[in-house]
Amino acid sequence: MSSSTFRKIIFWPHLVSGVIAGLVIASMSITGVAIAFEHQILDWADRENRQVRAPAPDAPRLSVDELLARVRAARPEAQPSGVTVYPEPTAAVVVSTGRTSAVYVNPYTGEVRDQGARGWRGFFHAMEEWHRWLGAQGDNRAVGKAITGVSNTAFLFLALSGLYLWWPRKWTLRSMRPTLWFKRGLKGKARDFNWHNVIGFWCLPVLIVLTTTGMVISYKWASDLVFKLTGNTPPAAQGPAAAPAVKVPEPPAGAKPIGLDPLFTEAQKQVPAWESITVRLGGPPRGNAPQGPQALAFSIREQGGWPLFASAQLSFDPFTGQTLRRETFADYNLGRQVRSWMRFLHTGEALGWLGQLVAALASLGGAFLVWTGFALSWRRFFPRRTRVASPEPVTASEQTEPTI
Repeated sequence: MSSSTFRKIIFWPHLVSGVIAGLVIASMSITGVAIAFEHQILDWADRENRQVRAPAPDAPRLSVDELLARVRAARPEAQPSGVTVYPEPTAAVVVSTGRTSAVYVNPYTGEVRDQGARGWRGFFHAMEEWHRWLGAQGDNRAVGKAITGVSNTAFLFLALSGLYLWWPRKWTLRSMRPTLWFKRGLKGKARDFNWHNVIGFWCLPVLIVLTTTGMVISYKWASDLVFKLTGNTPPAAQGPAAAPAVKVPEPPAGAKPIGLDPLFTEAQKQVPAWESITVRLGGPPRGNAPQGPQALAFSIREQGGWPLFASAQLSFDPFTGQTLRRETFADYNLGRQVRSWMRFLHTGEALGWLGQLVAALASLGGAFLVWTGFALSWRRFFPRRTRVASPEPVTASEQTEPTI
């Protein structure tokens, strides 16, 4: 089979996949740009509510249990599910009251504040719903997730097949220049071809990472494959494998929990350079969790820790304060480590704000690839019948089938 014949075999599935999945890919790309810096923007927009003024440098703080009591009194309908404490004296304590809701509590006075930046929060919530489920609600989310999953897979195929179609026949500066950087003065097909190839070339490595990690997030078989390739048993549930539940020794009759403050103090001792400490408050046992008393799980982010998304996990006996288990990222098996990396590489957060910026630019490039790809496809299927001027000169490197 000749090289030109094989290129045509690759080209047509490339074009058809782009035409069919293009609108969904554009939607995921644009919403991916919109939510790239969600956490930073929300922290900035809600900075006034998140900050407090300490009465004095050595002002005493209320206990965590007292802060929870203040939240329950001020918001009787709220069901606190977690508490996050920060070391800065001007930082409010965050009490989670649901999957995406929380309140801020002044650690010195117990004043309870609602989250602000409602406009921004509503915007990001809508963008996330479109990114994951095309805005579908309720039972229709399964359909939306299936469509975005298939379209993400098509995007990965487009990236890989586009690399083959881009691959120059001759590696010379003259032949490669039109596909490595933008050329001025181009119009119509020549401009779209140039933009499509240049943007595709520079965004390709990041797009392959984003689409591959997206497949791992979307499909359990892909997530399981990560564990199998690293020689580990896949977890029962999709996602990074959770550690086995911690069994709490049966307490003496009449024993009462010692409260959260001694446990926070112990957590701070074990990770002196802590950046934030979050405790998940207990609830009814679920799944394979042991019956009876539940350990209190603390998640501790460390200043200067690596990976940036890593945290130490401490489990305490709520009756004695004994540390039942201490687990860090280094203790994870290789499959769990790789799977965790993939989760945060998909958003760019694994590499901090610079990684988020690169992911956002690549997502923006994805939207332009859809636009230029549609334009090239339109010209292919609906060519102009008449020309009022002589055709534009086409370089040797542009005499290949246009990609989408």
